[in-house]
Amino acid sequence: MTVRTIRVEGAAPYDVVIGAGVLGELPRLLGPGVRTVAVVHDAGVTQVARPLEAALEKAGYRVHALAVPTGEAAKEVHVLAGLWSSFAEFGMTRSDAVVGVGGGATTDLAGFAAATWLRGVRAVLVPTTLLGMVDAAVGGKTGINIPEGKNLVGAFHPPGGVLCDVTTLMTMPREDYVSGLAEIIKAGFIADPAILDLVEDDPEGAATPSGPHTLELIERAVRVKAEVVSADLKEAGLREILNYGHTLAHAIEKAEDYRFRHGHAVAIGMVYAAELAALAGRLSADVVARHRSVLAATGLPVAYGAEAWPALRATMTIDKKSRGSTLRFVVLDGLAKPGRLEGPAEELLEAAYKRIAR
Repeated sequence: MTVRTIRVEGAAPYDVVIGAGVLGELPRLLGPGVRTVAVVHDAGVTQVARPLEAALEKAGYRVHALAVPTGEAAKEVHVLAGLWSSFAEFGMTRSDAVVGVGGGATTDLAGFAAATWLRGVRAVLVPTTLLGMVDAAVGGKTGINIPEGKNLVGAFHPPGGVLCDVTTLMTMPREDYVSGLAEIIKAGFIADPAILDLVEDDPEGAATPSGPHTLELIERAVRVKAEVVSADLKEAGLREILNYGHTLAHAIEKAEDYRFRHGHAVAIGMVYAAELAALAGRLSADVVARHRSVLAATGLPVAYGAEAWPALRATMTIDKKSRGSTLRFVVLDGLAKPGRLEGPAEELLEAAYKRIAR
C-alpha cells in the first residue's frame, strides 16, 4: 500500500496522510490525553463513520457520534449551535477532540465547532470527497455560511491531522468527483504545471478515482496547499493565491443559493480570472485557451449565464478578499506566476464576463 505523508508546517504543525486504508492512523493524530471524541459526520457517510467510531471505542475512547446534514446544509448556524449543545451534554473538555468525517462542508463545520468550543479543542479531519481532501480539510480554514454570503463567519484553526483515505472516493458520483478536480487543476495553474500535464495526458482517467494518476494528483495538490499555508496561515499575503477563481465562484454559489457545486463555480471563476488578466495585458491568449481546454476536457463548465452579471457584480463587492471598497482578484502573469489585480475598471470587469457568458 502506498501511503504519502505531507507535513504542514507553522505554529501548529500537522500531518496529512494520503493513501488507501489509512484510517488506522487516527489514534496517532488524536495525540495523548484525549479521552472523549465527538465524531461529527455527514449523515450520508455512515459506512465510513461507523467503523471508525467502533475502532475508536475499541481503542478506549469515549465516542459520541453526531450526524449533520449532507453538503452546504451542514454549514448553518442552527446546526453549529446543536453541536455546541451536544458537546455540553456529554461534558467535552479542553483536552478532548472533534473528528470531522465527510465532505468539505462537514469538515468546515467540525473544524469551526472545535475552534469555538472552550476557545479551541483539537480537531482531526477525515475528508471523504476529493474536494475535501485537496482543499477544505487542509489549511486550517473553518467556517459556516450566513444568508449574506459563504464562509463570512469562521476562524483559522489548524487541525491536529488530516486523513485522506482514497478508498472513500470510489463511491462518489462522477459530477461530485469532477467538481473536486477543479481545485486540483487550480493548483496546477498557480504553482505546479505538472498537474495540468497529467490531466491533459488522460482527462478521462483524471475524472475518475480509479484513474492511474489519482494518488499523484491528490498528493501534488495537497503539497501546493501545504507549502502555501505553512508560510501564511492567516491569508496575510501569499495564501491569497489559493483563492484563484474564487471571487466570481463565491458570487455564483450565492446566486445559486449554494446548490451549485463549488468546483464547477471555481472552474468558471478561473476562466473569468484568466480573461480578466488577458484584458489587463498580463496573460497570454494561449494560457487563457489552456484554461478552457483542460477544464472542459474533464467535464467542468467554463461559462455562465449572460443575464447574471449585475447580481454577481454586486455580490463580489463583499468578497472576503476585498479591502474596503477595492475589489481584488488573484490573476496569473503566466503559468505558476500568480499575482493580484486591485481595483480593475468596471468596463474591464464587464468585458471579461462577456467572454465567459453564454
